[in-house]
Amino acid sequence: MPNRVLIVDDEPFNLDLLEQELMDQGYTIERANDGEEALQKVESFLPDVILLDYMMPKLNGIEVVKRLRQDERRKLIPVILVTAKGSQEDKVRGLDAGADDYVVKPFDSFELLARVRSMIRIKHLHDSLEEWNRSLADKVKEQVAEIERMSRLKRYLSPQVAETLLQSEEGALFKTHRREITVVFLDLRGFTAFSDSAEPEEIMELLRSYHAEMGKLVFKFEGTLERFAGDGIMIFFNDPIPCEDHTERAVRMAVEMRSQAQELRAGWLKKGYDLDLGIGLASSYATLGNVGFEGRMDYGAVGNVTNLASRLCDEAKGGQILTNQKTLSKVEQLVEAEPLQELQLKGFARPVAAFNIVRLRE
Repeated sequence: MPNRVLIVDDEPFNLDLLEQELMDQGYTIERANDGEEALQKVESFLPDVILLDYMMPKLNGIEVVKRLRQDERRKLIPVILVTAKGSQEDKVRGLDAGADDYVVKPFDSFELLARVRSMIRIKHLHDSLEEWNRSLADKVKEQVAEIERMSRLKRYLSPQVAETLLQSEEGALFKTHRREITVVFLDLRGFTAFSDSAEPEEIMELLRSYHAEMGKLVFKFEGTLERFAGDGIMIFFNDPIPCEDHTERAVRMAVEMRSQAQELRAGWLKKGYDLDLGIGLASSYATLGNVGFEGRMDYGAVGNVTNLASRLCDEAKGGQILTNQKTLSKVEQLVEAEPLQELQLKGFARPVAAFNIVRLRE
Protein backbone atom coordinates (compact mmCIF):
# COMPACT_ATOMS: atom_id res chain seq x y z
CA MET A 1 0.00 0.00 0.00
CA PRO A 2 1.14 3.62 -0.59
CA ASN A 3 2.94 5.24 2.30
CA ARG A 4 0.68 7.49 4.35
CA VAL A 5 1.67 11.05 5.24
CA LEU A 6 -0.29 13.29 7.62
CA ILE A 7 0.29 16.99 6.95
CA VAL A 8 -0.64 19.46 9.68
CA ASP A 9 -0.76 23.24 9.21
CA ASP A 10 -3.21 26.03 10.06
CA GLU A 11 -2.59 27.69 6.67
CA PRO A 12 -4.62 26.12 3.80
CA PHE A 13 -2.07 27.36 1.25
CA ASN A 14 0.72 25.45 2.99
CA LEU A 15 -1.44 22.34 3.15
CA ASP A 16 -2.21 22.59 -0.57
CA LEU A 17 1.47 23.00 -1.39
CA LEU A 18 2.58 20.04 0.71
CA GLU A 19 -0.25 17.87 -0.55
CA GLN A 20 0.63 18.55 -4.20
CA GLU A 21 4.34 17.81 -3.68
CA LEU A 22 3.64 14.53 -1.88
CA MET A 23 0.81 13.26 -4.05
CA ASP A 24 3.01 13.67 -7.11
CA GLN A 25 5.34 11.13 -5.48
CA GLY A 26 2.53 8.62 -4.90
CA TYR A 27 1.96 9.18 -1.18
CA THR A 28 -1.46 8.88 0.42
CA ILE A 29 -2.25 12.18 2.15
CA GLU A 30 -4.45 13.21 5.06
CA ARG A 31 -4.77 16.83 6.23
CA ALA A 32 -5.26 18.43 9.63
CA ASN A 33 -5.72 22.13 10.37
CA ASP A 34 -4.53 22.21 13.98
CA GLY A 35 -2.90 20.11 16.67
CA GLU A 36 -6.07 18.64 18.15
CA GLU A 37 -7.34 17.53 14.76
CA ALA A 38 -3.90 16.08 14.04
CA LEU A 39 -4.07 13.81 17.13
CA GLN A 40 -7.54 12.65 16.08
CA LYS A 41 -6.38 11.90 12.53
CA VAL A 42 -3.41 9.93 13.84
CA GLU A 43 -5.83 7.43 15.43
CA SER A 44 -7.84 6.82 12.26
CA PHE A 45 -5.27 7.41 9.51
CA LEU A 46 -2.24 5.70 11.09
CA PRO A 47 0.38 7.73 9.20
CA ASP A 48 3.87 6.54 8.37
CA VAL A 49 5.20 10.12 8.66
CA ILE A 50 3.80 13.37 10.07
CA LEU A 51 4.76 16.78 8.60
CA LEU A 52 3.89 19.09 11.47
CA ASP A 53 3.76 22.87 11.60
CA TYR A 54 5.43 24.45 14.61
CA MET A 55 3.11 27.41 15.23
CA MET A 56 -0.61 26.52 15.34
CA PRO A 57 -3.68 27.46 17.41
CA LYS A 58 -5.08 25.17 20.17
CA LEU A 59 -2.05 22.89 20.26
CA ASN A 60 1.27 23.87 18.76
CA GLY A 61 3.63 21.42 17.11
CA ILE A 62 5.77 20.97 20.22
CA GLU A 63 2.77 19.92 22.31
CA VAL A 64 1.56 17.52 19.62
CA VAL A 65 4.97 15.83 19.49
CA LYS A 66 5.09 15.48 23.28
CA ARG A 67 1.66 13.82 23.36
CA LEU A 68 2.59 11.43 20.58
CA ARG A 69 5.74 10.40 22.41
CA GLN A 70 3.73 9.66 25.55
CA ASP A 71 1.45 7.28 23.63
CA GLU A 72 2.94 3.75 23.57
CA ARG A 73 1.05 2.91 20.37
CA ARG A 74 2.09 6.02 18.41
CA LYS A 75 5.43 7.05 19.86
CA LEU A 76 7.47 5.62 16.99
CA ILE A 77 5.75 7.57 14.19
CA PRO A 78 8.43 9.82 12.64
CA VAL A 79 7.66 13.55 12.92
CA ILE A 80 9.21 16.30 10.77
CA LEU A 81 8.65 19.81 12.11
CA VAL A 82 8.02 22.29 9.28
CA THR A 83 8.22 25.92 10.43
CA ALA A 84 9.43 29.42 9.77
CA LYS A 85 11.07 29.44 13.23
CA GLY A 86 14.54 28.50 12.19
CA SER A 87 16.70 29.63 15.10
CA GLN A 88 19.06 27.18 16.74
CA GLU A 89 17.08 27.45 19.96
CA ASP A 90 13.82 26.55 18.17
CA LYS A 91 15.41 23.53 16.48
CA VAL A 92 16.80 22.28 19.79
CA ARG A 93 13.42 22.72 21.49
CA GLY A 94 11.66 20.79 18.74
CA LEU A 95 14.16 17.94 18.73
CA ASP A 96 14.18 17.74 22.52
CA ALA A 97 10.38 17.45 22.46
CA GLY A 98 10.72 14.32 20.33
CA ALA A 99 10.70 15.49 16.69
CA ASP A 100 12.84 13.37 14.36
CA ASP A 101 13.74 16.07 11.85
CA TYR A 102 13.35 19.79 11.20
CA VAL A 103 12.63 21.69 7.95
CA VAL A 104 12.62 25.49 7.78
CA LYS A 105 10.18 27.39 5.58
CA PRO A 106 10.48 28.23 2.77
CA PHE A 107 11.67 24.68 2.12
CA ASP A 108 13.33 23.13 -0.88
CA SER A 109 11.00 20.49 -2.37
CA PHE A 110 13.81 18.04 -3.14
CA GLU A 111 15.18 18.31 0.39
CA LEU A 112 11.73 17.88 1.94
CA LEU A 113 10.97 14.78 -0.14
CA ALA A 114 14.38 13.31 0.71
CA ARG A 115 13.70 13.81 4.41
CA VAL A 116 10.26 12.21 4.07
CA ARG A 117 11.79 9.18 2.32
CA SER A 118 14.38 8.93 5.06
CA MET A 119 11.72 9.00 7.79
CA ILE A 120 9.64 6.37 5.97
CA ARG A 121 12.67 4.07 5.83
CA ILE A 122 13.07 4.53 9.57
CA LYS A 123 9.37 3.80 10.12
CA HIS A 124 9.61 0.62 8.08
CA LEU A 125 12.61 -0.48 10.13
CA HIS A 126 10.67 0.15 13.34
CA ASP A 127 7.70 -1.77 11.96
CA SER A 128 9.92 -4.68 10.97
CA LEU A 129 11.52 -4.70 14.40
CA GLU A 130 8.13 -4.67 16.11
CA GLU A 131 6.94 -7.51 13.91
CA TRP A 132 10.10 -9.46 14.69
CA ASN A 133 9.59 -8.84 18.42
CA ARG A 134 5.98 -9.99 18.19
CA SER A 135 7.06 -13.08 16.31
CA LEU A 136 9.76 -13.75 18.89
CA ALA A 137 7.27 -13.28 21.72
CA ASP A 138 4.89 -15.71 20.02
CA LYS A 139 7.67 -18.26 19.61
CA VAL A 140 8.66 -17.90 23.26
CA LYS A 141 5.01 -18.32 24.24
CA GLU A 142 4.76 -21.44 22.08
CA GLN A 143 7.94 -22.85 23.59
CA VAL A 144 6.72 -22.16 27.12
CA ALA A 145 3.42 -23.86 26.25
CA GLU A 146 5.34 -26.83 24.83
CA ILE A 147 7.41 -27.06 28.00
CA GLU A 148 4.21 -27.01 30.04
CA ARG A 149 2.73 -29.72 27.82
CA MET A 150 5.90 -31.73 28.19
CA SER A 151 5.74 -31.36 31.97
CA ARG A 152 2.16 -32.59 31.97
CA LEU A 153 3.02 -35.50 29.67
CA LYS A 154 5.98 -36.48 31.83
CA ARG A 155 3.64 -36.91 34.78
CA TYR A 156 1.89 -39.71 32.92
CA LEU A 157 4.47 -40.96 30.42
CA SER A 158 8.13 -41.82 30.51
CA PRO A 159 10.16 -38.67 29.59
CA GLN A 160 11.63 -40.46 26.56
CA VAL A 161 8.17 -41.39 25.31
CA ALA A 162 6.83 -37.88 25.99
CA GLU A 163 9.70 -36.21 24.12
CA THR A 164 9.39 -38.57 21.16
CA LEU A 165 5.63 -38.01 21.12
CA LEU A 166 6.05 -34.23 20.89
CA GLN A 167 8.84 -34.30 18.32
CA SER A 168 7.54 -36.95 15.93
CA GLU A 169 5.19 -36.72 13.00
CA GLU A 170 1.80 -38.23 13.74
CA GLY A 171 2.22 -40.99 11.18
CA ALA A 172 5.68 -41.91 12.45
CA LEU A 173 4.85 -42.21 16.13
CA PHE A 174 6.41 -45.33 17.58
CA LYS A 175 6.17 -47.59 14.55
CA THR A 176 6.50 -51.23 15.50
CA HIS A 177 10.15 -52.29 15.45
CA ARG A 178 12.49 -54.87 16.93
CA ARG A 179 15.44 -53.98 19.14
CA GLU A 180 17.57 -55.42 21.91
CA ILE A 181 16.52 -54.01 25.27
CA THR A 182 17.18 -54.64 28.94
CA VAL A 183 14.06 -55.05 31.07
CA VAL A 184 13.84 -54.52 34.83
CA PHE A 185 10.83 -55.65 36.89
CA LEU A 186 10.30 -54.55 40.49
CA ASP A 187 7.88 -56.03 42.97
CA LEU A 188 7.41 -55.76 46.73
CA ARG A 189 7.58 -58.98 48.67
CA GLY A 190 4.77 -59.20 51.23
CA PHE A 191 2.61 -56.57 49.52
CA THR A 192 -0.44 -58.83 49.09
CA ALA A 193 -0.55 -59.65 52.80
CA PHE A 194 0.01 -55.98 53.64
CA SER A 195 -2.85 -54.92 51.34
CA ASP A 196 -5.23 -57.38 52.98
CA SER A 197 -4.69 -55.92 56.46
CA ALA A 198 -3.89 -52.22 55.83
CA GLU A 199 -6.31 -49.35 55.31
CA PRO A 200 -6.57 -47.97 51.75
CA GLU A 201 -5.05 -44.66 52.88
CA GLU A 202 -2.03 -46.50 54.29
CA ILE A 203 -1.58 -48.42 51.04
CA MET A 204 -1.73 -45.27 48.92
CA GLU A 205 0.71 -43.40 51.18
CA LEU A 206 3.20 -46.27 51.02
CA LEU A 207 2.89 -46.59 47.24
CA ARG A 208 3.43 -42.85 46.77
CA SER A 209 6.69 -42.89 48.73
CA TYR A 210 7.84 -46.12 47.07
CA HIS A 211 7.01 -44.90 43.54
CA ALA A 212 8.64 -41.52 44.23
CA GLU A 213 11.96 -43.03 45.28
CA MET A 214 12.04 -45.60 42.49
CA GLY A 215 10.94 -42.97 39.96
CA LYS A 216 13.87 -40.73 40.84
CA LEU A 217 16.26 -43.53 39.95
CA VAL A 218 14.43 -44.34 36.71
CA PHE A 219 14.92 -40.70 35.68
CA LYS A 220 18.53 -40.67 36.89
CA PHE A 221 19.49 -43.63 34.69
CA GLU A 222 17.20 -42.52 31.82
CA GLY A 223 15.14 -45.67 31.71
CA THR A 224 11.78 -45.89 29.95
CA LEU A 225 9.08 -46.46 32.54
CA GLU A 226 6.47 -48.61 30.86
CA ARG A 227 3.94 -48.93 33.66
CA PHE A 228 3.01 -49.02 37.32
CA ALA A 229 0.82 -51.91 38.42
CA GLY A 230 0.30 -51.46 42.14
CA ASP A 231 3.64 -52.36 43.66
CA GLY A 232 4.93 -53.74 40.35
CA ILE A 233 7.04 -51.53 38.08
CA MET A 234 8.46 -52.31 34.63
CA ILE A 235 11.34 -50.32 33.14
CA PHE A 236 13.30 -50.97 29.98
CA PHE A 237 16.42 -49.45 28.41
CA ASN A 238 17.57 -48.77 24.82
CA ASP A 239 14.21 -47.64 23.45
CA PRO A 240 12.76 -45.29 22.24
CA ILE A 241 16.11 -43.53 22.81
CA PRO A 242 19.01 -45.90 22.02
CA CYS A 243 21.91 -46.26 24.45
CA GLU A 244 24.82 -48.64 23.91
CA ASP A 245 25.33 -49.38 27.63
CA HIS A 246 21.69 -50.26 28.31
CA THR A 247 22.39 -53.42 30.31
CA GLU A 248 24.99 -51.67 32.46
CA ARG A 249 22.59 -48.81 33.15
CA ALA A 250 19.85 -51.24 34.09
CA VAL A 251 22.12 -53.08 36.52
CA ARG A 252 23.39 -49.90 38.15
CA MET A 253 19.82 -48.67 38.54
CA ALA A 254 18.69 -51.98 40.05
CA VAL A 255 21.53 -51.93 42.60
CA GLU A 256 20.67 -48.39 43.68
CA MET A 257 16.98 -49.31 43.86
CA ARG A 258 17.78 -52.21 46.16
CA SER A 259 19.81 -49.90 48.38
CA GLN A 260 17.04 -47.29 48.46
CA ALA A 261 14.47 -49.99 49.23
CA GLN A 262 16.49 -51.03 52.26
CA GLU A 263 16.19 -47.51 53.62
CA LEU A 264 12.45 -47.54 52.97
CA ARG A 265 12.17 -50.95 54.57
CA ALA A 266 13.59 -49.66 57.83
CA GLY A 267 10.76 -47.14 58.03
CA TRP A 268 8.16 -49.68 56.97
CA LEU A 269 9.24 -52.12 59.69
CA LYS A 270 8.76 -49.44 62.34
CA LYS A 271 5.13 -49.19 61.21
CA GLY A 272 4.71 -52.96 61.20
CA TYR A 273 4.94 -53.39 57.41
CA ASP A 274 7.12 -56.41 56.53
CA LEU A 275 7.93 -55.48 52.94
CA ASP A 276 11.02 -55.87 50.80
CA LEU A 277 11.97 -55.41 47.15
CA GLY A 278 12.56 -58.18 44.63
CA ILE A 279 14.00 -57.41 41.18
CA GLY A 280 14.19 -59.38 37.94
CA LEU A 281 16.50 -58.27 35.11
CA ALA A 282 16.93 -59.65 31.59
CA SER A 283 18.36 -58.50 28.26
CA SER A 284 17.34 -59.68 24.80
CA TYR A 285 15.36 -58.66 21.71
CA ALA A 286 11.76 -57.47 21.88
CA THR A 287 9.13 -55.93 19.64
CA LEU A 288 8.29 -52.36 20.61
CA GLY A 289 5.69 -49.84 19.55
CA ASN A 290 2.13 -48.68 20.11
CA VAL A 291 -0.26 -50.99 21.89
CA GLY A 292 -3.92 -50.24 22.44
CA PHE A 293 -6.67 -48.90 20.23
CA GLU A 294 -7.52 -45.69 18.39
CA GLY A 295 -8.88 -43.86 21.41
CA ARG A 296 -6.21 -44.97 23.89
CA MET A 297 -2.61 -45.81 23.08
CA ASP A 298 0.30 -46.92 25.24
CA TYR A 299 3.91 -47.59 24.31
CA GLY A 300 5.22 -50.99 25.27
CA ALA A 301 7.56 -53.90 24.72
CA VAL A 302 6.41 -57.41 23.85
CA GLY A 303 8.55 -60.51 23.80
CA ASN A 304 10.19 -63.32 25.71
CA VAL A 305 12.57 -60.91 27.46
CA THR A 306 9.75 -59.10 29.27
CA ASN A 307 8.28 -62.42 30.42
CA LEU A 308 11.69 -63.59 31.61
CA ALA A 309 12.34 -60.44 33.64
CA SER A 310 8.85 -60.67 35.15
CA ARG A 311 9.23 -64.35 36.12
CA LEU A 312 12.68 -63.73 37.60
CA CYS A 313 11.17 -60.93 39.64
CA ASP A 314 8.47 -63.30 40.89
CA GLU A 315 11.16 -65.69 42.12
CA ALA A 316 13.39 -63.03 43.70
CA LYS A 317 13.41 -62.89 47.48
CA GLY A 318 13.60 -59.59 49.31
CA GLY A 319 16.87 -57.84 48.47
CA GLN A 320 17.67 -60.05 45.48
CA ILE A 321 18.32 -58.99 41.88
CA LEU A 322 17.88 -62.07 39.72
CA THR A 323 19.12 -62.39 36.16
CA ASN A 324 19.95 -65.13 33.67
CA GLN A 325 23.26 -66.36 32.24
CA LYS A 326 22.98 -64.45 28.95
CA THR A 327 22.33 -61.12 30.64
CA LEU A 328 25.01 -61.67 33.28
CA SER A 329 27.60 -62.29 30.54
CA LYS A 330 27.07 -58.71 29.33
CA VAL A 331 28.03 -57.21 32.71
CA GLU A 332 30.22 -59.86 34.34
CA GLN A 333 33.11 -57.37 34.63
CA LEU A 334 30.81 -54.96 36.44
CA VAL A 335 29.16 -57.12 39.10
CA GLU A 336 29.70 -59.89 41.60
CA ALA A 337 26.97 -62.50 41.32
CA GLU A 338 26.15 -65.77 43.03
CA PRO A 339 24.67 -68.71 41.12
CA LEU A 340 21.34 -70.11 42.27
CA GLN A 341 19.71 -73.40 41.47
CA GLU A 342 17.98 -73.59 38.13
CA LEU A 343 14.48 -72.17 38.17
CA GLN A 344 11.48 -73.68 36.46
CA LEU A 345 9.74 -70.47 35.41
CA LYS A 346 6.11 -70.34 34.39
CA GLY A 347 5.78 -70.23 30.60
CA PHE A 348 9.34 -71.52 29.98
CA ALA A 349 9.80 -75.09 28.77
CA ARG A 350 13.33 -75.43 30.11
CA PRO A 351 14.79 -74.52 33.50
CA VAL A 352 16.59 -71.18 33.61
CA ALA A 353 20.01 -70.79 35.20
CA ALA A 354 19.57 -67.88 37.60
CA PHE A 355 22.06 -65.61 39.33
CA ASN A 356 21.69 -63.11 42.14
CA ILE A 357 23.61 -59.85 41.58
CA VAL A 358 25.21 -59.27 44.96
CA ARG A 359 27.06 -56.02 44.40
CA LEU A 360 28.99 -53.89 41.91
CA ARG A 361 32.70 -54.56 41.68
CA GLU A 362 35.04 -51.96 43.13
